[in-house]
Amino acid sequence: MNKVDRFNRILEELGRDGSTTVEGLAHLLEVSPATVRRDLQELEDHRLLARTHGGAVAHGLSYELPIRYRTTRSEEKRRIGAAAAKLVPPGSVVGVTGGTTTTEAARSLTGPDLTIVTNALNIAAELAVRPDLRLVVTGGVARAASFELVGPIAEQMLEHYNIDVALLGADGVDVRAGASTHDDIEARCNFVLAERSQRRLLLVDSSKLGRVAFARICGLDSIDVLITDTGADPGQVEDFKRAGVEVQLV
Repeated sequence: MNKVDRFNRILEELGRDGSTTVEGLAHLLEVSPATVRRDLQELEDHRLLARTHGGAVAHGLSYELPIRYRTTRSEEKRRIGAAAAKLVPPGSVVGVTGGTTTTEAARSLTGPDLTIVTNALNIAAELAVRPDLRLVVTGGVARAASFELVGPIAEQMLEHYNIDVALLGADGVDVRAGASTHDDIEARCNFVLAERSQRRLLLVDSSKLGRVAFARICGLDSIDVLITDTGADPGQVEDFKRAGVEVQLV
């Protein structure tokens, strides 16, 4: 298990139980106690937990891994991003939310006369140097975990735009719960972007299928195409198709 996966498991344990021990984590993760202590120290340095004697306790209410550490399944994310970019017609206005998979999609966008509207600072920084794209960045309050600008300012700006295609990320997507994310303010901003869009593409790797995060972004009836990787469970894929969503496996 690599470090990013260990971080996620540790945060999941804290999210469920509120506390954990070095010994218990070493057994769960199948690593040495020394490795667990280093992981806990790094997570504490980023204020995602608080160390205790022999373990750690939950710190605050968010258990979301900062985006710069979410590097697992990178090949799947690149394929998903490339597939999404191919569905964007020339001359489109494209709304892009934050996230590792949507970042890959933004990198793949090509074609004449594209306008990109995003609230993600990392995506904006990458696209700002590309003369072939017109870039529009919302205002708002920056979230450290996702590099997204959120809140009333971001929402008000998005409400003034008409978007052709939305590239949406999520922390989970479920047939009944729809698309969801860890943060309620982020979810609201993403909902507004989706609502202002004519066509909505949800980009998630297969590990997100069937997951339900804290805050709902939108229901499946708002999603036109779900793009995920070929590791998706066939039963889940059929469930999404029966719910009326076009599913692309890449």
